[in-house]
Amino acid sequence: MPISLIEGNSLLAVDVGATTTRAALFDVVEGVYRFIAAGQAPSTAEAPLKDIGLGVRDAIESIQSVTGRIFLDKERGLIVPTQPDGSGVDSFAATLSAGSAIRTAIVGLLSDVSLESARRLAETTYSRIVERLGLTDHRRPEEQIDALLRARPDLIVLTGGTDGGASRSIQKMLDTVGLACYLMPPEKRPAVLFAGNNNLTDDVNKLMADLTPALHLSPNVRPSLETEDLDPAMNELAHIVTAIRKGQLRGVEELEGWSNGHLLPGNYAVGRMIRFLSSGASGGVLGVDLGASAASIAAGVNGELSLRTYPQFGLGENLAALLQSGDLEDFMRWLSLDIHQNVVRDHIYQKSLHPSILPATPEERVIAQAIARQSLYLAMRAARRDFPSAARTSRPDLMPFFELILASGAVITGAPTPGQSLLILLDAIQPVGVTRFLLDRNNLLPMLGAAAEQNRLLPVHVIESGAFHNLAWTVSVVSTAPYGTPVLQARLQYADKNEARIEVKHGSLEALPLSLGQTARLALQPLHRADIGFGPGRAQTITVEGGALGVVIDARGRPLQLPSDAVRRRELFKKWLWTLGG
Repeated sequence: MPISLIEGNSLLAVDVGATTTRAALFDVVEGVYRFIAAGQAPSTAEAPLKDIGLGVRDAIESIQSVTGRIFLDKERGLIVPTQPDGSGVDSFAATLSAGSAIRTAIVGLLSDVSLESARRLAETTYSRIVERLGLTDHRRPEEQIDALLRARPDLIVLTGGTDGGASRSIQKMLDTVGLACYLMPPEKRPAVLFAGNNNLTDDVNKLMADLTPALHLSPNVRPSLETEDLDPAMNELAHIVTAIRKGQLRGVEELEGWSNGHLLPGNYAVGRMIRFLSSGASGGVLGVDLGASAASIAAGVNGELSLRTYPQFGLGENLAALLQSGDLEDFMRWLSLDIHQNVVRDHIYQKSLHPSILPATPEERVIAQAIARQSLYLAMRAARRDFPSAARTSRPDLMPFFELILASGAVITGAPTPGQSLLILLDAIQPVGVTRFLLDRNNLLPMLGAAAEQNRLLPVHVIESGAFHNLAWTVSVVSTAPYGTPVLQARLQYADKNEARIEVKHGSLEALPLSLGQTARLALQPLHRADIGFGPGRAQTITVEGGALGVVIDARGRPLQLPSDAVRRRELFKKWLWTLGG
């Protein structure tokens, strides 16, 4: 049940990331909830400390120093609830994204049906698929068992069969999984999630209950061939991930105790907020988080959510593997300075070994932002195939239309200038149509998602309060006109009746100033059948709000085509960055 607003309950939230632990304090101000203060500290999940609780306490003490309020007692335990002397906090929520990718094996029947559902389910959390078994697997049963033993999964996801449908084939797969678990040392056995034919839950329970430390049963992800419903299994998987982390990281159990069980994976909490925001939006809502542990993409349309998390595209230890599986030129193409490829390669390997290092020179900053572009670009391409079916798009090879994009991740939100933040997002996401960009500088979104379990009013009030940084409104033009051809006429009418007019040519990037707190009317007239999200050649007038960069018109083309000549490419990057203020 939500906490009564009349009681004025305060809430302290913590987000434990791979490199940084953040804390945020929320309390009632003049009858509504507000974001009061933030603190952060280096995460302590990795060696030599390997105890997330130390970083959590350091982040909370950072808030104590800012607010002057006391939240920890002399033994550094959390004070709950608020005491008569004003110390403590009324409630606590936490999210967690630290930890290595969860090794996951997926088991199903048809490769394009239940196994695809299992793959999509596994990608909703911080997992890496290390093995897959299905009916089309031509390996002998003993070879499949050997494969599972070699894979050493932390988790096995079992799917297959419609409700009341196939049973014999699933039981055959269950026998393989069961025998593999039996052959593993008891302390190495994986958790098991069954989300297949509901008629077989009793059989699964009898066979697997004694062969796994944690057996979880969820409603079928494929109740029929035409229907996929991942939501119940996603919720169960979130609790499984938390349980697995308890065995991997010290301090997780204590953090869960402080939050009265309201400890959630960070990406799952973000997905809840994106779903909520999309329910009240006329267009889609996209959330992107580019962190050290993973790149997470959450797309919501009319309350339908697609959540994808890719550890392989994170900016931490997986960078070296990303370089080995790709081409160094894919990173080099995003550089705005002339930097030798050996320097770039060395930086990538150093970043994979020490994810928390910060750029110390302009060259290192350019390399870090090039890596961020490529990682986010790959994550968006992978996630796009699973976006909600209701997502509206003009062409299959382009991004769907998103009314709002919320971005987080230190490399994006901590860029030296707003122009650098926006250019990373425009280059990697390549949105189409009219979009509003917000930056989540304090990583509030996952904390609000966790807080919503205890207080449903708090996230609503905080979002409406302007706690997120308004970066810009963008208009991304889709056109087939030749380079240099005028494709859009824009007129921005300010509240004081002054106007700014501009004619935008294909291949250019332009900006119209609009300060924070101001509103204006933006009239858009496409030329040569260009499309700004309302159909080829269709004009539109909209109301926009001011941001750090006002209104930005991106007519560089979709998909974005960069020149093959490196010198020309670098000059364009410098020109685009200059347009956005450096």
